[in-house]
Amino acid sequence: MSFSSPSSKLNIVILAAGKGTRMHSSKPKVLHALAGRPILQHVLETARKLNPSKIIVIYGFGGEAVPQALPESDITWVKQAEQLGTGHAMQQALPYLETDARTLILLGDVPLLELESCERLLAEKASLALLTVVKQNPTGYGRIVRQQQSVVAIVEHKDATETQRAIQEVNTGIMAAENAWLAQWLGRLDNRNAQQEYYLTDIVALAVADGQAVAATQSTDEWQVAGVNSKQDLAALERVYQHRYAARLLAQGVTLADPARIDVRGLLKVGRDVEIDVGCVFEGEVVIADNVRIGPYCVIRDASIGAGTTLAAYTHIDAASVAEDCRIGPYARLRPGTVLAGHAHIGNFVELKNAQVDTGSKINHLSYVGDATVGKEVNIGAGTITCNYDGVNKSRTVIEDRAFIGSDTQLVAPVTVKAGATIAAGSTITQDAPADRLTMSRVRQFTIENWKRPEKVKK
Repeated sequence: MSFSSPSSKLNIVILAAGKGTRMHSSKPKVLHALAGRPILQHVLETARKLNPSKIIVIYGFGGEAVPQALPESDITWVKQAEQLGTGHAMQQALPYLETDARTLILLGDVPLLELESCERLLAEKASLALLTVVKQNPTGYGRIVRQQQSVVAIVEHKDATETQRAIQEVNTGIMAAENAWLAQWLGRLDNRNAQQEYYLTDIVALAVADGQAVAATQSTDEWQVAGVNSKQDLAALERVYQHRYAARLLAQGVTLADPARIDVRGLLKVGRDVEIDVGCVFEGEVVIADNVRIGPYCVIRDASIGAGTTLAAYTHIDAASVAEDCRIGPYARLRPGTVLAGHAHIGNFVELKNAQVDTGSKINHLSYVGDATVGKEVNIGAGTITCNYDGVNKSRTVIEDRAFIGSDTQLVAPVTVKAGATIAAGSTITQDAPADRLTMSRVRQFTIENWKRPEKVKK
């Protein structure tokens, strides 16, 4: 039997049905997070870069948790109800493969595999091609058995002889095969081995028996093909990922106070002359413009930071937008929906939520401003609170241009402070404050004579 090779159409199958017993978790292994995203999502992102006509994910342990966690329209989900081995998993995928295509088989627990390695494997002109790696300690891995440099078999560790166990070139589990041949080989698998499982690796010997050359391309990077089988593995891969991301940032010109103390859990886009101090965490999609300085231990999620802005230590920004030349922190918190215009100052222990702050306004100390519109050149004193929630509904506070809000003021929404108004310190404002006037709300100060502070009663 002969088939044309290689096909131009590409299918990708990702094996993601394993339980991951050593994870000691009820969560499916492929849903554990690496760099803030499920392990499987990293594999999917690499797969999509190859522009396949189909992506098929084989899932099993955890029931529907895996497809529910990644409800993406370009994935064909196929359940492996019984985990009877990798060969059995591929048999479940067979009805969904295109007969005139080639299939790249990836592993859902190998998250650091890069596009270039996949492209090198697919460039092999053979009906079956393997990605291998040389390991100093190959214990537990299937050995690549060669005769005169040609691959003739993969022998699993538990089935290997002492001579075969001395082989250091091992199978990564990543391979590419012509679908016409793949269907033939999968149909001939059996489970006569130490594990009583259907090994996908047995298709190598079947290919050789059919007179098909088996190509192998070797990865020089062990971490790219390293799998996650335990929390220790996951922690090690996390550090590798973060180290490599930091190296890319340095190559772009970012100044990192310590490349070993930065965590990127998403996508970080940076401009020129950006400085990032130690312990910072970036989640989701973060965009940082030129000349931004970020102090230590800041956490930034799904946000944009304008050019020339400085974030002092322990600033938290979540789903907010900051324009140019702002000064924020330390210990400031910008919550979702917050938008700062240029030259705004947000100081220590200030929290903003769904607040729009216009150019040049300052909220420098110990304040909560939520569901608010703040105009230009507004000064909000320490201890100011917008009372935006009545227990049922949220209402909005409007503070117009050039208003001055004295310290320890409560603005009970809905309320408007007109342009140029001044609110005296210690006021509770429940009605609109007129423009260019001083508004206050205080009780007269008085002293109670002969009053004594309570004393603790002795038991």
